[in-house]
Amino acid sequence: MDGEQKLEHARERVIEAISQNMNLYGVTESVGRLYGALYFQEGPLTLDEMKEELGMSKTSMSTSVRSLLELKMVGKVWRKGVRKDLYQAEPDWYQTFIDFFTVKWRAGISINVSAMEKSLRELRSLLEDEGVEVLTKEKARLDIDKLTDALEYYDWLNRLVDSFESEKIFEFIPKKR
Repeated sequence: MDGEQKLEHARERVIEAISQNMNLYGVTESVGRLYGALYFQEGPLTLDEMKEELGMSKTSMSTSVRSLLELKMVGKVWRKGVRKDLYQAEPDWYQTFIDFFTVKWRAGISINVSAMEKSLRELRSLLEDEGVEVLTKEKARLDIDKLTDALEYYDWLNRLVDSFESEKIFEFIPKKR
């Protein structure tokens, strides 16, 4: 194996690990492979160049790039004289982590808090309804307590996400230089 082959082999190992890792968090392996491939590029690429590099269809490539843009893991780059959109991977792994997880966490928080708040309103109305049996009201009180505790957790999680977005987390867990 010559030097160029060893370089490609080493890169491919990391790209494969990235794609498997992202798959654990609900991102398709092809999107993970695209991010990994872009990470090792020396400069930004067009959709056509990415398509050639990974052998994906243009539609699949476009969808994958859109996913990475939403996760803030790639960005559009402008270059004088180039008419096609260029894309480049976010090179800062700390920022990539922050952007990826805060997007995912905020979405999860929003879904769960919304459901819990709606259920709390319904449970509280059960307590006020004189036609509801005592045993059912007791169960509703227990559920209200559980959901109130859960909402305190989601408040904490929101503050944790805030600490990542504001980068205050690095005051507690500094980046290595």
